[in-house]
Amino acid sequence: MTELPVAVIGAGPVGLAAAANLIAHGLAVKVYESGAQAGANVSDWGHVRLFSPWEFNIDRAARALLEPTGWRAPDAAAYPTGAELVGEYLVPLAQTPALAPVIECGARVTAIGRRGIDKVVSRDRELHPFQLSVTDKNGRVRRELARAVIDASGTWTSPNPLGAGGIAAEGEQAQVQRIDYGIPDVLGRDRASFVGRTTLVVGAGHSAANVLLDLAELAKQDAATRAVWATRGTNLSRVYGGGANDQLAARGDLGRRLRQLVDGGRVELVAGFACVAVREAAGQIVIEGETSAGSRTIGPVDRIVACTGQRPDLSLTRELRVELDPWLESARALGPLVDPNLHSCGSVPPHGHRELSHPESGFYTVGVKSYGRAPTFLMATGYEQVRSVVAAIAGDLAAADDVRLVLPETGVCTTAPASSGGCCGGAAPAATEACCADDAAAKAQGQSSCGCGSSAKANEAAPAQ
Repeated sequence: MTELPVAVIGAGPVGLAAAANLIAHGLAVKVYESGAQAGANVSDWGHVRLFSPWEFNIDRAARALLEPTGWRAPDAAAYPTGAELVGEYLVPLAQTPALAPVIECGARVTAIGRRGIDKVVSRDRELHPFQLSVTDKNGRVRRELARAVIDASGTWTSPNPLGAGGIAAEGEQAQVQRIDYGIPDVLGRDRASFVGRTTLVVGAGHSAANVLLDLAELAKQDAATRAVWATRGTNLSRVYGGGANDQLAARGDLGRRLRQLVDGGRVELVAGFACVAVREAAGQIVIEGETSAGSRTIGPVDRIVACTGQRPDLSLTRELRVELDPWLESARALGPLVDPNLHSCGSVPPHGHRELSHPESGFYTVGVKSYGRAPTFLMATGYEQVRSVVAAIAGDLAAADDVRLVLPETGVCTTAPASSGGCCGGAAPAATEACCADDAAAKAQGQSSCGCGSSAKANEAAPAQ
């Protein structure tokens, strides 16, 4: 078993960081990337500028592979676009002498199991190597073995539907040619689909904010361009953000500019709208939904952008013993730490191999896929995840358990429903270094924090970068 490589699924930022850490530990690795090059999914939103600077986007083990090649790190304070992240970091990293021979692009892992036994068999299960079903770029299918598997495949290619109930809205599939899922390049590649037209953007996250800002910019160039924004919820504090209180300035600015668009009437907001059906109407489309006041129709519009988030593809691990959070579909132990129903104070507590493992010994879910359907994942989190996971695979449990992570505060604390009493007790008092009222009270009593979010930094010695 020890002669087999560790399989890493996905050559995005977190997958490549996992591979770099495995090499640093002297472990054999094989990386499977379904796209044509490293960072293929990132390239899909290459026009979008990240709200985290380079300081948080370069993994330490990856840097150690890059620097001997003459690579120069970008300005730590600069904010890269997705395309810059790929071109200036991920592709050079994938081309390093250590990684280039172990990465296979155009290779899609479609199933994972144990060689010779199915999911039911328990006896000596851990002695059977993992068996991966891999389809290469020519469509040929083969089986490959691995001692452990790190799933960093992400969720980008598995978008949630428009339907508020988690399944496609009535008529959604029939109108799919008029629906973009994700973040289209409104000002560039996809401009012709939006200029001079009315677009409905559905969703209340940063992806929706980026699309709406681009549509507003396009409207300056063509006055016939209109944007309508529909959100399922009515509390938009998460997307509007903490403004100047956000320790990632670009993230705070994103929300501030979006709010100005809405307040200035440049974007029509329909909050509390649950999409039920999509129908054609005289060459355009209308969207039927429900609100607290009853049924409502939006439109007609020419196009819909569904920024409704993503979900993990669970078919990959059907023959493995995985344990998932029942509603987030995240790694089970991670669920309570990232559950948006409870709170969001900027990040989650530090976590590593123990929270990311499953009953299937040697299998780990990392990166944004580890969060399942939960939002707001930062690359720095993934880098510390894989550092811990790889240390565990290498047998260094002391290093694996020494998880250290400090993430920038959002300046926002979204509380739970009133019936639960609220997780954070409301906003923090002015001029205090706290993420919420409960956190401020805890610190006033000499405690490190209230434990609700990333403000619990007293026991965190150093950032992941």
